[in-house]
This record gives sequence, C-alpha cells and structure tokens, in this order.
Amino acid sequence: MSVVGIDVGFQNCYIAVARSGGIETIANEYSDRCTPACVSLAPKNRMIGNAAKSQVITNYKNTVHGFKKFHGRAFDDPFVQAEKPKLPYGLHKLANGNTGIKVRYLDEDTVFTVEQITGMLLTKLKETSESALKKPVVDCVISVPSFFTDAERRSVFDATQIAGLNCLRLINDTTAVALAYGIYKQDLPTPEERPRNVVFVDMGHSSFQVSITAFNKGKLKVLSTAFDLYLGGRNFDEALVDYFCEEFKGKYKLNVRDNPRALLRLHQECEKLKKLMSANSSDLPLNIECFMNDIDVSSRMNRGQFEDMCAQYLMRVEMPLKVALEQSKLSRDDIYAVEVVGGATRIPAIKERIAKFFCKDISTTLNADEAVARGCALQCAILSPAFKVREFSITDVVPFPITLRWKSPTEDGLGECEVFSKNHAAPFSKVITFHKKEPFDLEAFYSPQDLPYPDHRIGYFSVQNVVPQQDGDSSKVKVKVRVNIHGIFSVSSASLIEKQKGEGEDMQIESEPVVQNENRAEDQTRMQVDQEGHSQGDQQIEENSSCSKCASGEKLDTAAGASKPKVKVKSIDLPILANNIRQLDRDVLNNFMEYERQMIIQDKLVKELNDAKNAVEEYVYDLRDKLSGIYEKYITEEESNRLTLMLEDTENWLYEDGEDQPKQVYEEKLDALKRLGQPIQDRHREYADRPRAFEELGKKLQIYMKFVDSYKQKDERYLHLSAEEMSTVEKCVNESMNWMNSKMNAQSKLALTQDPIVKVAEIIAKIQELDNVCNPVINRPKPTVEEASEADDQNNGAHNGPSAKQGAEGKGDAKGSQQTKPGSKEMEVD
Repeated sequence: MSVVGIDVGFQNCYIAVARSGGIETIANEYSDRCTPACVSLAPKNRMIGNAAKSQVITNYKNTVHGFKKFHGRAFDDPFVQAEKPKLPYGLHKLANGNTGIKVRYLDEDTVFTVEQITGMLLTKLKETSESALKKPVVDCVISVPSFFTDAERRSVFDATQIAGLNCLRLINDTTAVALAYGIYKQDLPTPEERPRNVVFVDMGHSSFQVSITAFNKGKLKVLSTAFDLYLGGRNFDEALVDYFCEEFKGKYKLNVRDNPRALLRLHQECEKLKKLMSANSSDLPLNIECFMNDIDVSSRMNRGQFEDMCAQYLMRVEMPLKVALEQSKLSRDDIYAVEVVGGATRIPAIKERIAKFFCKDISTTLNADEAVARGCALQCAILSPAFKVREFSITDVVPFPITLRWKSPTEDGLGECEVFSKNHAAPFSKVITFHKKEPFDLEAFYSPQDLPYPDHRIGYFSVQNVVPQQDGDSSKVKVKVRVNIHGIFSVSSASLIEKQKGEGEDMQIESEPVVQNENRAEDQTRMQVDQEGHSQGDQQIEENSSCSKCASGEKLDTAAGASKPKVKVKSIDLPILANNIRQLDRDVLNNFMEYERQMIIQDKLVKELNDAKNAVEEYVYDLRDKLSGIYEKYITEEESNRLTLMLEDTENWLYEDGEDQPKQVYEEKLDALKRLGQPIQDRHREYADRPRAFEELGKKLQIYMKFVDSYKQKDERYLHLSAEEMSTVEKCVNESMNWMNSKMNAQSKLALTQDPIVKVAEIIAKIQELDNVCNPVINRPKPTVEEASEADDQNNGAHNGPSAKQGAEGKGDAKGSQQTKPGSKEMEVD
C-alpha cells in the first residue's frame, strides 16, 4: 500500500512519499521535485506539468494555470471577474453558475470544469508517484488552504475522485506544516505540562496564512488561524510587471499589455528578478531579447526600489499575525518559535516584518517549499494501516463560524443558531434536538460578517417523514451535524424518537434549553449538543448551546424543567435530502471520471505514436553519423550509397508526408531501415567482441589440456579419475581446439564488409559446452580414507576369501582406482 502526500499549490506542486523508514520528496521525469501546476490542451493530447509550462507562451490560449482559486466559485464572483482580464485563456459560465475554462482540445472548443482541470493535474502527480514507487498509488492526503470553504473543499475532493485517487484527508496547509514540525520533536512537554506554542507563517504565490499551534508530547492542537486570501508572491511580481510596462511604454514605445505573449514573458522575467533581489541588494539587470517587434529591452532594479513600490503589500503582512495572536488568547511571550514556509517568505522585507511583530528571530528549520507535502505524507502514513507511526493526534479548527437555520413548511418564522464558532475544534460532531410535527428544512451557511466571500451558503437539507406522536404532541427529532476530517460540513443523520407504552428499555430524557416559537406555541425547538471530538474516542460530552439570535424573534428559555418520568422509546432513522451549494451531481462526476479515463488512453496512444516517430528519426540520425565513422570499414561503397540515399529519403519523408502518420507506418519504416542497417551494426559488434570470445575459449582449452597432461603423467591429484572419463575430456578438448582453429582461419580470409563465419554467440556456446564436459571431471574430489576401506571390504567379499597376497593386491587396487559413488558426501584428506 502506498503512502503519498500531495501539496497542490497555486503555481507548483510537490509530492512526498513514505518509504525506507522516512519521508522523501520525489522527482518527476525531468528530475525536478517541483511540478508546475499547468495543463496544456493540444489538438491531439494533453501536456501536464513541466511539459505544459513550456507551452505557456507558445500555446497561451490553451495552457491553463493559476486555476486553484476558481474551485467552488461562481462565474459572477467578483474575484473571478477581477482575474478574468489577467488570464490568457478564456473563462466560461457553466449551467450551474460555476466557473468553467474554455480551451481548444482535439480541434474542438471545449469547456472544462475546474474539477476536471485539477483532476488532470492530479492524474499526472499520481503517475509520477507510481513511477517513483514502482507500484499503484490510490491512497493519498492532499493539502488545501486553511481558508477554503465547504464548496471549495468539496470541489477539490471531487477532483481527487476524477483522478482515481482515494483522498484520506484534505488537510490545511499550516496544519500539515505543523505536523512535519512536531512529529519529530523529542523534547515536547508532556500532556500535563504547559504546551509549546509555535507560530507557522506560510506565504505562497497567491495567499498568506498564519496558524498558532500548541504542541504536547504526542499531539498538536491548532489554536487559531488567520489569513489574507489575496496577498502572496504574485502581488510582488505584478508590482514589478506594472513598473516595467510603464517604463517600456515610455522608453521603447511598446504597449506590453496588448501582447499576451510579451506580457507572459515579462511575468517570467520579473519573477526571476524578484528571487535574485531576495539574495542580492545591489542593482540587478533585466534583459529580454526580441521582446516585442524584434526589439530588445533592458532595465535595472534594486531591492530598495522594489520594497518602496511594494509598500502597500508589505503593510498587509502584520494584520493576519495580529488577528491570529488575539484569537489564540496568547501573548508574544507565550510564543516559543516562529516558523516560516512558502516561497514568498524568502523576501527579506517580509521576514523583517514578521520578526519585528513577534519580537523574536524567525526560524527556517523547515524546507520552505516541501514542508507541506512532507506533512501530508506523514498524515497519510498515520491514517494508513500499512505503516507504523508514533501516536500523534491532530486537532484542527473550523475557519469560519457556521450557522444553522430551520423552518417547517407551515411555519412563518425562522429559527437559527450558530453550531460551530470560529476556531472550533475539528473534526467534530454535534447532535441537535428539534421538537416537530412535520418535515422541516435546514439551511447551513457561514456568518456573512466573517466570510471574505460573496456567497456564504453551504447547503440545504430537508429532514423527511417527520410525524407527530400518537397523542398529537411534537416528536423529538435528533439531527447530527458534523465537520468531518476534510473540513466539510454535513447533516449526517436524523432520527425520530417515538414514545411507546409498556415496559422496556428506559431512556432518561434530560431537561434541556428550549427555544419557543412565538408563532406556534405548541411547536417547540430544542437544541441538544453531543460533541464528538476525534481525540475523545467514544466519550460524549453534552453542553447547553445558547442561541443569541433568532430570525423569528425566538428566545431561549434557560429555566430548567422538572425531571420527566422514564418511558420506553424507539428511534427511527429519517431520510435527508441534501443539496450542497456548487456540488457536482453523482452522474456528472461519473461522466467526468469516464472522460478522464478516455483522455488518459488518448494521451497514451499519442505518446506511443510520438515514440514510434522519434525512434525512426533517432535511427536515421544515428546510423547516418556512424556510416561515415565507426561503420565505414564494415560496408561496401555500393551498400553505403544505397543506405545513405534511403536515410535521406526517410528524413525528408518525416518532415513532409510523414509528419502525421499512424504508428504502424513508422514501425514499418523503422523495420525497413533496420533490414539494411542491422547487418552493418552486427559486423561491427562481432568484430569488436570476437577476439575477446576466442581469447576466453583459448584460455579454457589451455587449462583443460594442462589437466589432461597432468593425468597422463600420473599426478597424484588425479589418480582417482577413470581412464574413460579422461578419454572423454581429451576428445572434447581436441575437438574444440580444431573447431576454434578452423573458424579462426576461415574468418581471417573474409573481408570486414562480409558477414562473419562464426558469431560471438556460437563461441560462447562452445565455451559452455566445453565447461559442461570437463568441469565435472576436473573438480571431482579424491575419496576419503573411510570410503576407500569400505570399497576394499566389498571387493574382498566379492572374491570369496582371496589369498593374503590377492587381498593385499586387491587393497592396493581399490586404493588406487576406487571411484566415487554418485550422491556420496566426501571430504578430501591430505
């Protein structure tokens, strides 16, 4: 089972895996651990990652990048509309109001959803993981920004399903960083001691996130989070772009914004310049050749100028730090360390402001680019049964307050109450108890004043089949709401508590705060909260939740009622109809999954076609180069002319009629070339390897001939061998010697341009044949003394009591000529 953590960033992606007892960040096919978050659509296939990034300028209308923040957003969202003019590709309004991406794929105008584009990127990251691990990848943990809403998280989760991944958890970026930081620490305080509070600051390419986390041995708890959704490295890039656009307009009379390709090139160069200024405070040049209208442009910039023009963005760094600290209810003195990650935190001015706010030096012990991916891989290992990881619990938080509103069809008024406050622990469940006589609707939404999004809705949930009790009273309906491990809100279940007469299992119905509806005095709505924290196991905690606001003027009666008698009750599960905002339908999701599989097959076919075409092109160039080099003396002039002409014709065909042909045509072309070229390659190879093979055979023959001569000279080492065996050895050696001499003589009479008489494979086979005959004889050990005595006794018994002289002679013969029994274990005695 694989363990994979994926950091899907706005600009780049990183993959970390658990193997060899540790966490490792893996490289892609370009030996780069960073994979660009780019997808390029072409007339025949898709290019994803590094290959797509190379198409950003040449195929800018169909190369999609910077799409991460379109998850879960409507096309009419102000952010989407603000981004639209900056993008080289087109956006399209989908039927459900979501944002679609319009490109040209397979020579047709196609609109993809953001989920599909992210699914394509995840498919590529999955293939990279499988290539590194040499096994299928299914389970994974993927990071998302801590400020992602329910709709955005559902959108990312759908993308993982489109890619064929089983996402075990969507984990917040800063939580993943905290896990990567804390799980290796051996000196954390015990659970009974005061926790160690660490601030994690993550400024990436498009957003700024801050998290304050409390660490104890074996656990971490996120205390607070804060963020600036629209502050990141790209703001500093855009400041440079705006500056140079104005400069080039006055200096070179070039309107850069009218040329998308030039604007993209300027973005790339400004990003490089920004990185250089982070490490160098002197004046640095910006040079772009053939920028527009064949004009070369140049300019200069230093860090001081850069910080002055970015002052408005640098001022925004402090606010999220301040908010996070206030919400955590800690002081600066309570902070143990400040860890920074993310590419934009390398800017010196940002680091200075963070250090100044917390009045302490910042720490850079974590890899700024890979920390999130490593934390994801660690979380995946914790959740996977295939890996044993030290106990480490994680308590995350809800980023925005979640409110629940309810209404029955016959009611005029509404009731609402906040069920999850900001920075409430997650994952978490609550059970809300209503008293109703009929089905009712629930609406979940984020508190508008705390949400930096125009659409604060989460979803609508309809609780069905609610009926009054037999005596006409309102039924008690328990509704369980949950923020799950992914940070996604749901109404997970609902049950009706039916009172029954007679004896049976008793249930104590406790007194609870009652919300009374002024419009319907007989209808009461109660709220009972059973909290299920992941760190508490099966333990349930009940608390009385107060509703500070009710839309219909409802008020909370906090007076405790009299204790009620024990009655027999029955719980009936109720169906719930859920309608989540911007959620893909199951049928649509299945269609997207099938379409992704079809695109994978299409990409594979195109790759095989390109490989076949490249194989022909490579063979043409390689063989033509060698015909005038190392192969020159192995081919006649006539053959050389014919083959050279054939290679030239094939090359011309490749760039004309052969530009777009089926795979089989390229394979046939390659086979035709190899029929002429392979014999030449074989002659060269045989000529190079034949002397070594004959030399090896000659050495073997010398060894075995020396062995035969020693036997003939009555060498004591070989007296135990029979004459028949030695005759077989001698015969084989002589035959092999004659074969070698004849082949060498015949080969020496041939020209280099002729096919060889004997091939290296035949010589190797002859060596093997010689070893098979001679080795068993030459390596046979001498018999032991005990075995020689046994042979004497058997020999004496066979002659029926021979004379002493005969017996002595028999002994001597046995000692000199005894043969080893097959399968007997022998030990040579000196």
